[in-house]
Amino acid sequence: MNNQKVRSRLSSDRKKESITAYLMLLPDVLGLLIFVFFPIIYALYISFHDWNGLSEMVFSGLSNYQTLLKDKAFTNSLIVSLQYMLLYVPIVFVFSLLLANYLVSLKNRRIRTVYRTMYFLPYAISTVVAGLIWSFMYNPKRGILNGVLNYFGIESQRWTASRDQALVSVVVVATWLVIGYNTVLLLNAIQDIPVEYYEASTIDGANSVQRFFRITVPLVKDTSVFVIITAMIAALQSFDLIQIMTKGGPANATTTVVLYIYRQAFEVNKMGYASALSFILFIIIMVLSIITFAITSRKDD
Repeated sequence: MNNQKVRSRLSSDRKKESITAYLMLLPDVLGLLIFVFFPIIYALYISFHDWNGLSEMVFSGLSNYQTLLKDKAFTNSLIVSLQYMLLYVPIVFVFSLLLANYLVSLKNRRIRTVYRTMYFLPYAISTVVAGLIWSFMYNPKRGILNGVLNYFGIESQRWTASRDQALVSVVVVATWLVIGYNTVLLLNAIQDIPVEYYEASTIDGANSVQRFFRITVPLVKDTSVFVIITAMIAALQSFDLIQIMTKGGPANATTTVVLYIYRQAFEVNKMGYASALSFILFIIIMVLSIITFAITSRKDD
C-alpha cells in the first residue's frame, strides 16, 4: 500500500511538473505562431493575389512567381545578397574565433574582461546610429577615414559612393557591430573545453597552432555552426544598415533582396509581388541553412 501511495504521489507530481512546463512554454509557442508561422502562411496566401495593400485582393495564381523569374532587378538583388553573405559570414566567423582564442590565451582575467567588454560594446549600439556615424566617417570629402589616408599620403577613397567599394564598406560596419557578440559565444564554448586536452597535447609536443586546429576548432563545432547559420541569415536579411548608409546605391550596387522587397511593397505598392519575393527568400534561407547544418554536422572519419 505504501509503495502504491508513493507511486501515485510521484505520478501526480510529474503531471503537475509537466503541466507547469507546458504553461511556461505556452507564451513562446503562441509568440511563434502569431508572429512567425502565421505571417509566413499569410504571405504565401497574399503571393497568389494582385493587391496594393488598400483595394480588394484579386486572385492571380502563379503570375507573381512567373514575373519574378523574368525580373532582372530581383536577380541582381539576389546576387548582391549572396555577395554580401560570402563576404560577411567568413569574416565574422574567422575574426570572432580568432578573437575568442586570443582572449582565452590571456592569463590576466581583468584584462580579459576589459577586452571582452570592448569587443562587445558595438553590439549594444543601435544599427541606425552606427549607420549614421559610419556614413559621416565614410564621407568622401569630409570623412575622417579619408583624412587619415591623406595624412599618410594616400589619396581619398569614395567608399559608399563607389560601386566597387560600397558593399565592402557596409560589410565592414556590419561585422564591427556583431563580432563582439559572436566572440563572447565562442569564448564561452572554448572555456568549456577541458584543460586536460590541452595539457595532453602539450606533452605530446603540439604547438599552439596545432592545438588550435586539432582541439579548439573541432570542439567548438556546435557553437560555430550556430554562428555561421545566424550570420548567413542576417546577411540575407540585411536591410536597415544598407538603407541608412547607401539606400541601395550607387547604381543598385548594394540593393539587397530585402531592400528590393521593401521597395516593391511600400514604394510601388505591389504587396502580392512583394509577398512572393519574400516567400522565395524564405525558401532560399531555409535551404541554405539546412545544407550548411548538414555539411557542418557531419562527423569526422
